[in-house]
Amino acid sequence: PTVEKVVLVPYLNDEPEIFDRSKVTLWNDTFTADSELAFTPVPFDHPIYILYSSGTTGIPKAITHSHGGNLLEHLKYLHFHNDVHPGERFFWFSTTGWMMWNFVHASMLAGATIVLYDGSPGFPDLNRLWKLAEEVGIHHFGTSAPFLVANRKQGLQPGVDFDLSALRSIGSTGSPLPPEAFEYVYEKIKKDVWLCSMAGGTDVCTAWVGGNPLLPVYKGEIQCRCLGAAIEAWNESGQSVVDEVAELVVTKPMPSMPVFFWGDENYERYKSSYFDVYPGVWRHGDWITLTSRGTIIIWGRSDATLNRQGVRIGTAEVYRAVDKVPEVSDSLIVNLELPGGRDYMPLFVVLKEDQTLSEALVKKIKTTLRSECSPRHVPDEIIQVTEIPYTISGKKMEAPVKKILLGKPLEKAANKDSM
Repeated sequence: PTVEKVVLVPYLNDEPEIFDRSKVTLWNDTFTADSELAFTPVPFDHPIYILYSSGTTGIPKAITHSHGGNLLEHLKYLHFHNDVHPGERFFWFSTTGWMMWNFVHASMLAGATIVLYDGSPGFPDLNRLWKLAEEVGIHHFGTSAPFLVANRKQGLQPGVDFDLSALRSIGSTGSPLPPEAFEYVYEKIKKDVWLCSMAGGTDVCTAWVGGNPLLPVYKGEIQCRCLGAAIEAWNESGQSVVDEVAELVVTKPMPSMPVFFWGDENYERYKSSYFDVYPGVWRHGDWITLTSRGTIIIWGRSDATLNRQGVRIGTAEVYRAVDKVPEVSDSLIVNLELPGGRDYMPLFVVLKEDQTLSEALVKKIKTTLRSECSPRHVPDEIIQVTEIPYTISGKKMEAPVKKILLGKPLEKAANKDSM
């Protein structure tokens, strides 16, 4: 009810059908030749936009970011960590729903020119974006780890087939970049390029760890912790550890931490999302190793979010689709990040008493997931089980199941008293 105007940017149709013109203004009608821009001063923590989480628990978090926090973080990262110079062309392939879309636009703060691409990065083939880099002279080329892994698997040689002389850096995020992909970049794309792997989150719309033009690049590792980011790796006892796999935590506030979740009265969901494990310390949900030389290795999510080919998927999306298959009474899904950039996503199902997991039923479940969600939601294997584990509070125990499948001892992976 507080929305006064909606500005509509025509996409496929220059004159879209609008049912209520009283609140909708077309983009081309917003400004006239004699219009003057007006700037309204706002406080540092004034909301600038809302970014939505993947919705692992069913309802996405409406993460509300601030003007000042995002301005500082993006200026910091793009200038110091990404080394973007005025006049350079900055590109990062992203959908409008990913935080990297906001990050791309922030490159103008560094005086860069934005390069946008509307379409599939794999059509007509995976060379399309490298051709774009050649055509417009991209200086900073951003993508996801699965894209680089797919290039490697197909045996592409962008450095041979295209003129990438303008290319200074290749950015990678979305999921851990395996060591083999580092080797591929320097062997087949450009030997003197700067591979700038980074990791952050929609929650802060920036990176916790990322590139540094003054430090060497080690394969499979991210160069450093970002300026102003008090990142540590904590074990289950809340101790800061080095050269061990542990939880990524942030021990001090950062400017772009959310000002609140929209509609979250008394900050209850905000607190439970980040501060429920270590009181007063932000736990992000990533498994990392902080090495003795200061680099960072990301092992994947420590929570139940499915990171499928670099795209985060909420398990609730899968369950909603599987629930439409009448033969299935319950289900649980996890995704395992494996060495070499591979992953394995099994779906466990409990069938109704008179049902068996036939080939026809497997096909039906996969077809339902593909049509209701997307091909990325289709599991690698469907396994019939007799029961799905739940906590006392009624939550599916996805994270413990994932830990067990990755080899963690049962007594350390799950608290039986909570079941």
